[in-house]
Amino acid sequence: MNFNKCSRCGCFFMTNSSVCPNCQPKDQYEMGQLKNFLEENTNQINLDNLSASTGITVKNLNRFLSQEQFANFSEQIQQTPENMGIQL
Repeated sequence: MNFNKCSRCGCFFMTNSSVCPNCQPKDQYEMGQLKNFLEENTNQINLDNLSASTGITVKNLNRFLSQEQFANFSEQIQQTPENMGIQL
């Protein structure tokens, strides 16, 4: 096990995950919301509008979209100057 800093709340914890045990349910809920939104809305959307539509912060969207389970949705996300450095 590693001593990590939670990607969501910033607290330190011992586990192999990128989020603390308190934030894991929030992550799972938001990832479900994101997946449902992207499956139901096949039009292209930028991160700001995606955040406004789902209530998920851009920071968390970037983290989620970098995961393999969202790789097939990368074409839906419009690249803007603000997120060009983020690999989707």
